[in-house]
Amino acid sequence: MSVRQPADQAKTSTINSSDSAVESKPRKGPLSFLSGSLTSFLLAWLSLGLSKGMVAYFAAHPPSFSNAIAQSIASALKTLFTGMCFLATFSFAFIGLGLLLVFLRSLFTRPDGDAA
Repeated sequence: MSVRQPADQAKTSTINSSDSAVESKPRKGPLSFLSGSLTSFLLAWLSLGLSKGMVAYFAAHPPSFSNAIAQSIASALKTLFTGMCFLATFSFAFIGLGLLLVFLRSLFTRPDGDAA
């Protein structure tokens, strides 16, 4: 015969096992936040260089097609590519800024403090 656990005991054992799994992971330290911030700022700087290069290229080589539909598609793609480059630039920059702020906060808080 098998013995069944009540539903409350099963839920409690599941919660306890997930709590112990979360507690066993090491917490991120300030060095982790700083390296992430510097990496993100580096990627933002590289993305800015790519964005500038794309703007310079498209300014020097404007699309010139005799067909209006081809001209419209070329203009749309130029706008899309340039926009994606600048979006990557600002995304990496804001992520780097956020990680830099978390790094500064981690320097001035206690290690046993609440992360939330």
